[in-house]
Amino acid sequence: MDGGGNEADGFLGVVRSVTGRRWRGRLADERLARGLAQRAGLPDLVARVVAARGIGLDGVDDFLEPTLRALLPDPSRLRDMDRAVARAVRAVEGGERIGVFADYDVDGATSAALLVRFFARLGRTLDVYVPDRLREGYGPNAGALAALRKAGASLVLTVDCGTTAHGPLAEAAALGLDVIVLDHHVSEPALPPAAAIVNPNRLDEDNDCRQLAAVGVTFLIVVALNRRLREAGWYGQGHAAPNLLEWLDLVALGTVCDVVPLTGVNRALAAQGLKVMARRSNPGIAALADVAGIDERPTAYHAGFVIGPRVNAGGRVGDSGLGVRLLTTGSAEEAAELAGRLDACNRERREVETAVLEDARAHADRTLAGVDPAAAPLLLVAGEGWHPGVIGIVASRLKDACNLPVCVVALDGGLGKGSGRSVPGVALGPAVIAAQQAGLLVDGGGHEMAAGFTVAADRVAALAEFLNQHVARQLGHRAPVVALGIDGALAPAGATAEVVEALEALGPFGAGNPRPRFALPGIHIHRADVVGGGPARLKGIAFRSAQGALGRTLLARSGPLHVAGHLRADAWRGADAVELVIEDAARP
Repeated sequence: MDGGGNEADGFLGVVRSVTGRRWRGRLADERLARGLAQRAGLPDLVARVVAARGIGLDGVDDFLEPTLRALLPDPSRLRDMDRAVARAVRAVEGGERIGVFADYDVDGATSAALLVRFFARLGRTLDVYVPDRLREGYGPNAGALAALRKAGASLVLTVDCGTTAHGPLAEAAALGLDVIVLDHHVSEPALPPAAAIVNPNRLDEDNDCRQLAAVGVTFLIVVALNRRLREAGWYGQGHAAPNLLEWLDLVALGTVCDVVPLTGVNRALAAQGLKVMARRSNPGIAALADVAGIDERPTAYHAGFVIGPRVNAGGRVGDSGLGVRLLTTGSAEEAAELAGRLDACNRERREVETAVLEDARAHADRTLAGVDPAAAPLLLVAGEGWHPGVIGIVASRLKDACNLPVCVVALDGGLGKGSGRSVPGVALGPAVIAAQQAGLLVDGGGHEMAAGFTVAADRVAALAEFLNQHVARQLGHRAPVVALGIDGALAPAGATAEVVEALEALGPFGAGNPRPRFALPGIHIHRADVVGGGPARLKGIAFRSAQGALGRTLLARSGPLHVAGHLRADAWRGADAVELVIEDAARP
């Protein structure tokens, strides 16, 4: 394996691939790679991949063996954490009725399920409210909080939402309802009234926990609550102390699905949580694995692309509370029934997504025709009748196809529900918050790579102009250039089962720790196989590419190509078989 040539000209000289991306070598420090190989005893290829992720000698042990003992921060480092814990302990000891308002995505569902399971061990039943995506939209609303108060709750914990809910939280306070916000979305300078707002992305925070998903923040408060109750002697009064590690499968699922960086503590939460998931101790997760046909040890891929979408499906096209019910049930029979319903919702979601995506692509083609990407570096498309439950997925698909940040708006009469997905280098959440502060949105928020909002139909054009101007300033009025990170050049003969095994040990893979990607230079396409210059052959497969530039290029089989992708074991052909999942190609 080698470094691929002059990086100024793109890896292997590729400045624009067939999908419009610039290939960029991930390894910035050859000396660090050599040091890891020599002093940490890593194989050269593994050392290069680890060094390319910015891991030095002082962090390599925690990277290779991530543990919570080494990486979990003290929860009290977060602002309002001690205040939130004190209020929750008072509610537990006083027998108060406690409610949870959870977002309808996987991060919200796993956060709620974690709280339900923990408080159940304390002998407390929580009232869980999950809003309907279509009728209520994102975040706490006054009606839901009033309903929880009317049911007797004196304390509500919001999970994966609440940081920007000024109006609803003010109305809750007027009703005498205390609210603890557990969130990770970007905040505004002014915070809403609440008993406590625990959010590592508060503007007044100074910590290294900003990468946590909401379920990670929720796990920290559970750790802090457990510690405080132990100190107070709670577990000596007939209550058995819980083993918090048994719920790390929930934490891993929410962390992976929310696409937060799998670095630092997130890496430990995901790695250890996937081990717990493999034990199948949560009936709901086990039932989803069964209905999805997972017959191997679960990985981050299974969590993010197989199990997670099914948990999400209820909130997108069915009953938004199904996910929490599934993840909290102790009955295998109920879990199987709920998993079947969610699997059916997921099939329906795919059909709806396909229809909306086809229409949105046509809108995108018309919008982008003749447009200077330096002046309009963001794509916003809107359509009447599009299902708001799938617009986030559609935005992600368009973002990948166009190499631009994308917002998709589902219009219904005079109002539009919007969802956006960004590309590296463009902070979309702050742009949406700025649009709300400018009076263009009914509500909105998000983080760097994703955002959601509500907009009046007659403000969509003004919103598109505002976001394009905001993103253009972020990019210095240059067209966005999406890079494809490459870990090195590899010959087909070098793609062995031993190499795949060594690389898999560097998982879990996801945001912040991408799956290792290699370029195979100057290969020829022959039928379904990727063939090098010699006798070695490597099977290749490219997903969702038949109708795009990549698929057309591969099917043409004309001349040599540089191809890029990641290696994996090919279970169909035997234990030692390897295949390349092709993600891009370029002409030499």
